[in-house]
Amino acid sequence: MPGHAPLLEVDGHLARITLRRPRLANRLEPSDLLDLQAQLQEVNAREELRVLLLRGEGRHFCSGFNIDAVPGLDAGALFAELSDAWENARPVTVAQIQGGVYGGATDLALACDFRLGQPACEMFVPAAKLGLHFYRGGMERYVSRLGLPWAKKVLLAGATLDAQEMLRSGFLDQLLPDAAALETATQELVTQLLAMAPLALLGMKKHLNAIARGQLDPAALQADIARANASSDLAEGVAAWQARRTPRFEGR
Repeated sequence: MPGHAPLLEVDGHLARITLRRPRLANRLEPSDLLDLQAQLQEVNAREELRVLLLRGEGRHFCSGFNIDAVPGLDAGALFAELSDAWENARPVTVAQIQGGVYGGATDLALACDFRLGQPACEMFVPAAKLGLHFYRGGMERYVSRLGLPWAKKVLLAGATLDAQEMLRSGFLDQLLPDAAALETATQELVTQLLAMAPLALLGMKKHLNAIARGQLDPAALQADIARANASSDLAEGVAAWQARRTPRFEGR
């Protein structure tokens, strides 16, 4: 694998994908988008993986797609496919945002279930300044996650949001005081998620996203509820609650 390609690492029930072009603010090349798609497919196929952490090396999270590669490419379609797939990832997804996040990378972050940042964070989308029309899935995520006024501020007015505005808008779920605190909070959240019962955790993640899109499948929801209700994990969770001990979930 090329030295600058995104790196997938697996640690027990946790998968980490790290963007590795720090000298270019983790700019994404067309090959990176393909690599991220393949890595996500691998993560989805491994049922033991429950949480997927996305992070970047260096000062910034990601500067989006390489603008020089845009001519002749439908960059919006490439990012739309990746971000939609990321939103539909089977594991719970967490973005650790240590600095700038720009362009289509903002949508990739919005496609994650949780986003944590620090004061060095900022974001902007230069699409209108470049003559690029943002794609449907990205606009939908902006409106559903942040609301129409914030979506217009970023996408139409091309505003740069600082860390406090990212928190107020809902782009960030947590704003930590510094890089060390961000790392600690990220690990705490990952640990908390990994401690949950997998059938309930991953089932609710899937159906919450479907509800947000207005695409809930009642039959699929009922099937997942019935599966969780009949699981040994539920029996273990109740027993552990009554005994005031930590449950040992196995995902069955």
